[in-house]
Amino acid sequence: MNENDVLAQQFEAHRTHLRAVAYRMLGSIGEAEDAVQESWLRLSRTDADTVENLGGWLTTVVARVCLNMLQSRRSRREDPLDAVMPDPIVTRADGSDPEHEAMLADSVGLALLVVLGTLSPAERLAFVLHDMFAVPFDDIAPIVERTPAAARQLASRARRRLQGAPVPDTDPVRQRAVVDAFLAAARSGDFDALVAVLDPDVVLRADTGALPVGASTTVRGSETVAGRVLGFARLARFAHPALVNGAAGVVAIADGQLLSVMGVTIRRGKIVEIDILADRERLAGLVVENLD
Repeated sequence: MNENDVLAQQFEAHRTHLRAVAYRMLGSIGEAEDAVQESWLRLSRTDADTVENLGGWLTTVVARVCLNMLQSRRSRREDPLDAVMPDPIVTRADGSDPEHEAMLADSVGLALLVVLGTLSPAERLAFVLHDMFAVPFDDIAPIVERTPAAARQLASRARRRLQGAPVPDTDPVRQRAVVDAFLAAARSGDFDALVAVLDPDVVLRADTGALPVGASTTVRGSETVAGRVLGFARLARFAHPALVNGAAGVVAIADGQLLSVMGVTIRRGKIVEIDILADRERLAGLVVENLD
C-alpha cells in the first residue's frame, strides 16, 4: 500500500462525519457530497505529515468549503426566500439503513434544517460546529474571521433564532400512529379527520418545482392545510411508510418512480409541521430503495 492509498484510507475513516457536518451546514445531500469531495482534493494537495489532527483539520476544511458555498448561494438570491426545503434523508421504516442512520446519528429533522436555513452563513457555521459537533470557538473563530468571543456570539444568536423551532415527539410508535391516522384521513378524503390530527397552527411547506430551486410555498392553519393536503390525496394510495430524517414520514412511489417525500414534525400527538418535496428534478437526485 503506497502513501496515497494510506491517506485515502485515513480520509475514508472520516467521510461519514464530514458528510454529517456538510449536510447540516448546507441542507443539500448533493452539495454536501461536493464539499466532502473538495476536502479530499485539498488534503491530497497537502503535506499530510504536517497535519497533527487529521479529523479536526478535515472538519475545518469542509466547514470553510460549506461557508463559501452558503455565501455564494446567498449572493445569487436577490430576495431572501420565505422558506427553503432541505433535501430529506429517506430510510427504511424498520431502521435498517446504517449508512444514512450514521449521518443522522443525533437526528436533525427537516423543521430544524429549515430554521437553520434562515441564519446567516456565519451563524449557521458557528452553531453547527459548536452545538452539534462540539468544535471549540477557538477553532471556529479563524473560519469565520472573527475573535472567539465574536464566534460565541454568532452561535448565541443562532440559538435564540432556533428557540421557536418545534421540539418534536421522539417516540416512533406514537409518531407512526399519528402519520397513519393522517394517511387514512387523506385517502378517504375526510376533511374533519385531517383537521383533528393537525395542530391548529400547523405549517405546511411544499416544493413542487414551480418556484426557484429549493423555494417552498407555505400555508398555515389546520383548515387551510387540510384543504391543501386533500389536493395531494391522489398520492396517498401510493404511500409507503419511511423514516424521513429519522422521524416517521411517507414516500409516494408509483411504477418505480418517486413522486413525493413527506416529512412531518409531531408534538403532543398533533402534526405541527409538514414538509413535502414533489419537485421531480430534486427527487431524481434522492436515493430511495427497497421501501416496500
